[in-house]
Order: sequence, then structure tokens, then C-alpha cells
Amino acid sequence: MKVLVTGGAGFIGSHIVKLLVDRGFEVTVYDNLSHSNADSVNQKAKFIEGDILDKDLLKKALLGVDGVIHMAGLIEVSESVKDPETFAKNNILGSLSLLEAMKESNVKKIIFSSTASVYGDKPELPIKEDGKVLAANPYGASKVSVENFLYSYHFNFQFDVTILRYFNAYGPGEVHDPETHGIPNFIRAALDNQPIPLYWKGEQVRDFIYVDDLAAAHISVLDLDGFNIFNVGTDQGVKVMDVIKTIASIVGKDLRIEDLGERKGDVMATYASSEKLRNKTGWKPATELKDGLQKTIDWFSQR
Repeated sequence: MKVLVTGGAGFIGSHIVKLLVDRGFEVTVYDNLSHSNADSVNQKAKFIEGDILDKDLLKKALLGVDGVIHMAGLIEVSESVKDPETFAKNNILGSLSLLEAMKESNVKKIIFSSTASVYGDKPELPIKEDGKVLAANPYGASKVSVENFLYSYHFNFQFDVTILRYFNAYGPGEVHDPETHGIPNFIRAALDNQPIPLYWKGEQVRDFIYVDDLAAAHISVLDLDGFNIFNVGTDQGVKVMDVIKTIASIVGKDLRIEDLGERKGDVMATYASSEKLRNKTGWKPATELKDGLQKTIDWFSQR
């Protein structure tokens, strides 16, 4: 099976590509390197540098492809609040460009990287796929829009669509600019003996999923037909402050806190029910939080 991975040089995308390659898939990475670099591209994968708004180049990349894993997009919640228009252009119009290129190339299988942010600011916990969808920030809103386009392409053009709504991914290789995700910022600060940057005094509850477990979820759904939506999380809510305490125990340091107050666009508590995905494919997360944090700290320590 030949798979095109848009955004395949990014943090999560590169882990998916590695797993695909290791399992014998033929992989093409399509990435504009705006938030990644060429060093992240797996050497066993074909690489095309391009933007998802470039439909003609996408059509060339889609030659002979059996399915697409669509990872390309802007991801920073706080940045989306500052600049919704850019997020709409990149995430929504870029995805529509990809769908049109796929339709014209007769490639009709897509797995889409969505987010728990689609569930809004006060979701019923644990969050299930039939929960209310009403995004509380422009990043989430862009994902809701793409999900709706995907359903329309399934309904009108017979696309096989699987939407994976990620919870909070973490792990080795996470380097963004700017970096707004908690765990890499916490680890960097801990290793550099700097204060830990913390919003909401660490009272937010999140579902932290190790990146290799998240990558495995994509492989588990490659053969699915029809239209599917799945949460991908650990089914466990953890306070951010407890994550910091675990990092402190691993690095063996007393960590200082830099109180950053509140942050617009944040949701106070999210954690998944991934029962639907587990029942459908047998997938389940294999990495405990402490073990995943240890692997992530080891990676950052070697940089």
C-alpha cells in the first residue's frame, strides 16, 4: 500500500511515517517545512517539498497513492486566537485543496488529524465521539470545518474517511517555534534549571498520549471504509501540575514555577473515552505517562 502523509516531517507526522516504513508501507512525505525541517524526513520515504494550497503539485504527489494521512496544518491554539484568518486559510482552504486534488486523482481514502478541541470549553467527561461539537478557539473551529468538508466528500464523492480526534500528544522529537505545548516547555525548563512556565496554576486536566501510541492508531484504521470518527487518548485525565511533579521526580530536582496566569482559548478539563476505537480495531495505548516522560526527557537531554 502506498501512503501519502501531508505534514510528514512534523512531530507527530514523522513518527507516523517511521511506523509506516517499518511495517513495509511505501510512503511519500509532503511538507512545506514551514514548521519542521528536512532532517525530520525519514530516509526511507520519498519527500516532496510543497504546500497543500498547491493543488497541481499535490496531484503529482498523489500518482499511484492508495490513501492519504492528512497531518499538515497549523496547530497552536494561542496563535489561532491571535490570527484566526491565517488558520482558516491554511487549515481549511489547504485541506479543501487536498480534497480536490484527491478527487481529481481518484484517491478516495483519507485519515484526518483532528483534535479534542472540537468539543468546546465545557465538554461532558469522559469525552465521547457523540459529544457536542462547538470549538472554543479558531484552531478547533478550523478542524470542525474540515471534518464537515470530509463528510460532504464522503457523502457526495464516496470518500472513505477516518477522523482521529487527538488528545494531548507528547514525546521525543517535539520541537515547535514558537513552542506553546506544555510538556516540552516543562522539560526544557527543568533541564536548564529555569522556572517552569505554567498557566492556570497547573489545575488544567488533560489526557496525555505518547506519540508512538498515537502513531499506531493511524495504522490501525488504514483498512477502514466508510465514514468514521474516533477519539485517540488514554482515557485518563491528569492535572498538569501532576505532570510537573513527575518530571521533577525523574530529573531529581526541585522545580520553580513561573505563574503565567490565564490563557485565552484554553479548556480547563479534557480527557477521552477511546472505547470506540478500541472496540473497532483493537488499538490501545501501551505507554504509561511516567515511562513516556522518561523517554521524552532522555531525548531532550541528548540535544
